[in-house]
Amino acid sequence: MAATTWHIALTFGSDFDCETMNVAKILFSGALVMGSSLVAQAQHAVWASKVVAVSSQKTDGKEPFSPEKVLGEPNAIPLGQASDEAWIPKKSGNSESIEIRFSKSLIAKQVTVVENFNPGSITKIELVDTRGTNHQVYENNSPGPIPEQFRTLQATFAAGTYRTIGVIVTMNTKAVNGVNQIDAIGIADVVDTMVKKEFKNDESAVSFDSAMVNLGPTVNSKYVDTHPVISPDGRSLFFARQESPQNSGGANDAQDVWVSSLGNAERKAWSQAKNIGSPINTPNDPNGVASVSANGQQLLVIGVYQADGTIVPKGASLTRRTTTGWTKPEKVEIEDYYNDDAENVDFFLATSGNIMLMAVDRKDGQGEQDLYVSFLNKASKSWSRPRNLGPTVNTKKADFAPFLAADGKTLYFASEGLGGYGKSDIFYSKRLDDSWTKWSKPRNLGSTVNSPDFDAYYTVSAAGEDAYLVSARNGTAGSKDIFRITLTPTFRPEVVTLVRGRVLDASSKKPVAATIRYENLLTGEEIGVAETSPIDGSYTIVLPSGTQYGYRAEAKDYLAESDNLDVTDRQKYSEVNQDLYLVPFAVGQAIKLNNIFFAQSKYYLRENSYPELLRLVAILKDYPQVEIKLEGHTDNQGDPQLNVKLSLDRVNEVKKYLVQKGISGNRISTEGFGGSKPVGSNDQEETRKLNRRVEFRITKK
Repeated sequence: MAATTWHIALTFGSDFDCETMNVAKILFSGALVMGSSLVAQAQHAVWASKVVAVSSQKTDGKEPFSPEKVLGEPNAIPLGQASDEAWIPKKSGNSESIEIRFSKSLIAKQVTVVENFNPGSITKIELVDTRGTNHQVYENNSPGPIPEQFRTLQATFAAGTYRTIGVIVTMNTKAVNGVNQIDAIGIADVVDTMVKKEFKNDESAVSFDSAMVNLGPTVNSKYVDTHPVISPDGRSLFFARQESPQNSGGANDAQDVWVSSLGNAERKAWSQAKNIGSPINTPNDPNGVASVSANGQQLLVIGVYQADGTIVPKGASLTRRTTTGWTKPEKVEIEDYYNDDAENVDFFLATSGNIMLMAVDRKDGQGEQDLYVSFLNKASKSWSRPRNLGPTVNTKKADFAPFLAADGKTLYFASEGLGGYGKSDIFYSKRLDDSWTKWSKPRNLGSTVNSPDFDAYYTVSAAGEDAYLVSARNGTAGSKDIFRITLTPTFRPEVVTLVRGRVLDASSKKPVAATIRYENLLTGEEIGVAETSPIDGSYTIVLPSGTQYGYRAEAKDYLAESDNLDVTDRQKYSEVNQDLYLVPFAVGQAIKLNNIFFAQSKYYLRENSYPELLRLVAILKDYPQVEIKLEGHTDNQGDPQLNVKLSLDRVNEVKKYLVQKGISGNRISTEGFGGSKPVGSNDQEETRKLNRRVEFRITKK
């Protein structure tokens, strides 16, 4: 084990003031190898996103000094003094510890722990790999106070063969007098201890590699064209047109929803826009689309549609595409929803389907419109009480038009209170942890996008290349128009993979209406939910890079065959086509357990198999009369007899897990077939891997 440490300290004289403090914070964050610029440019570093275990804490929950304060980038100010933005262990002992997880895994070469106050108590740092194994990378047998009041402790080491998903930090707090604080924990797959000048967190504008391009007469008109919403696949553009004679209520109609399709992707040419019609558009009220689902089959629209055909501005509604058109929008139920601004409101539904942003004026806000987040309750299908995103992005003036990129982290929004080139400018910020209240300092998108005129409603496809926005500059006949601009790679959202396909009956191969659920196989956390198209059974989901995902379709009277996709190392946007199959719930039917993983040539279950196995446990508990047979298969490589034994050992290991979870062993039989029943060619690895599988067959229903 090789480890090195380094630290920095700043001494402030009597002339210390707020400006000096800002400089200090900049230098401090710049000294960290995990600095925000490095993260944004190369994605080589990640900060803690979840606390999984802690020996003790100062307070409960997310109050000052709580363990959750270690999440995200360093933000404890002032430096060298106890801050309520850093964790304080409750006890004074020789084995205080905190264990965290990251949102993505890396082959780490270094770990950084930011000790905001009274450093020197850390005795051990361990990395946790994706299988749950610990790897010690730092040890200090002589803990004690050091002269500096704060320190960045960095341990560097040779890259291992494993991927790191978590870190455990152990402290001897008895060895240092007074409270000890940890502000942040991060890992990186590079080694770089240089203090870079570009870590100034200044107001420099984001760079673009093209000027703004007017979408032209097929989209824009002499009337106001506003609030563009691009579908994640970049092929459909929804927007609002104001007071057009072609609106549902004619020229006196305040606003209707229009839609255009990408006719030629290479030339980025859009088809002639069309009025989307009823029931979304109504003749007497303003209509607008807030966001579109990943597969384009659902629209979140502004307002609540009443039985008498009117719309009241008391929330948002959801409409679905059917074989005959769009359904009447149904109210989205949000706990304790209210908006003190009767004229202005914005909503945005994330591509995951379980996160909703809104811009509303509420009593717990900073002033005027603020940005809030609400979370889907899967059981009730309702949404949680809105949570304010905090003072980093919200100001005393209006903050509105939120757009969360497909990576689930990059937020674009408009603000009248952050300063800039005009009344409202567009900014972007990065979410730093899962609290949704910690954000990087918003950056102005610069004069290419922002102007003394009105600039707002910024939207980006999943590919992250082209952005669309509204501007009053050079609009048709002086009106507001929709423009396109191309971001440089440095300032695009993080890389994602778009997965599309159809959900089919495994027997008849006909489309099935289903719900798609996808999860992080390393943590078991459900990431998102989507619905198939009622027209052709197609689905689309978006998976941020950095981990391995499992996804499956669910429908009544069917059992799901899950699939998985490892996008851990994907550095560029990509699209994957993958059909999902549903197996009728009947005796004799066999279902592949695609998300069960074993060590190579071994029968030991890997940790990322547990989400799939827990679903099988749930099925067997929901249907206590069902009996199954677990069938193991290998490819044809190696000794056939050993392959039969390996396949049997593997299904017996699965049975053992199910029994441990409360399923009677009498309901489960096992058999190993080795390589005798291939489902693909053994001539090449791409198809040979299909033969290495575990299936369960229903033997009694």
